[in-house]
Amino acid sequence: MGFPLSTDLDDPNAYPYFLWDDPMTNAQLRERLATASAPERTRLLGKILREARDTEVWRYITPEEFARRWSELAPHLGRRRPFWEWLFGEWRRQGLIDA
Repeated sequence: MGFPLSTDLDDPNAYPYFLWDDPMTNAQLRERLATASAPERTRLLGKILREARDTEVWRYITPEEFARRWSELAPHLGRRRPFWEWLFGEWRRQGLIDA
C-alpha cells in the first residue's frame, strides 16, 4: 500500500481509512461527491455508508439525502444494510423523517 490511511477526516490531504481499496484524499473524495455522475455518487456514498463509522458518514451525506435516496443506496450497503435498515426504520417510526 503506497498511501497512509488516516482517521483524520478534516485533513484535506489525508486518505480516509474507509477508502482502503479506492485511494483518494479527503479533498478528492469531496470533489468527486460534488461533481460525479449520479451512479458514481451513489457508489461512493454506498462505500462510505458501508465502510465508515456510522457517526462519521454524516460528514458526507445528510440524513435527508440518505432518506431521499434510500432505494438507490440500499443495494450498495453490503453487510451494513441491516444496521441502516434499522436506523432508517427507527427514524420513520419516530417521525424524524418522511418516508
